[in-house]
Amino acid sequence: QVQLVESGGGLVQAGGSLRLSCAASGFTLGSYAMGWFRQAPGKEREFVASINWSGGNTYYADSVKGRFTISRDNAKNTVYLQMNSLKPEETAVYYCARTRGTKEITPREYEYVQWGQGTQVTVSS
Repeated sequence: QVQLVESGGGLVQAGGSLRLSCAASGFTLGSYAMGWFRQAPGKEREFVASINWSGGNTYYADSVKGRFTISRDNAKNTVYLQMNSLKPEETAVYYCARTRGTKEITPREYEYVQWGQGTQVTVSS
């Protein structure tokens, strides 16, 4: 069955970096655009980044542009999120998600139908 498993979260100081990974199984990763979302305590889930099927096109939330990088390795069935210059307000559970069927980037949450269980990122001040 379709499965997305995130890893790489943890505790980091403000200004530090983390690299999240999302291991995909049960489907052909290269047939779908993928995305990362996050949900902070007491807040709604929000879009972070999206990448098209080939990795040739990416799109970011304004709040992370220039600091986060989404990438993918279809041969390894893995999507990544490199996060630099992290801020305390970015403490959240980070989720990897697969689109319904589109191959192109999208920030729209309703277009993502498969979700991982999430990985906790905590940024200390």
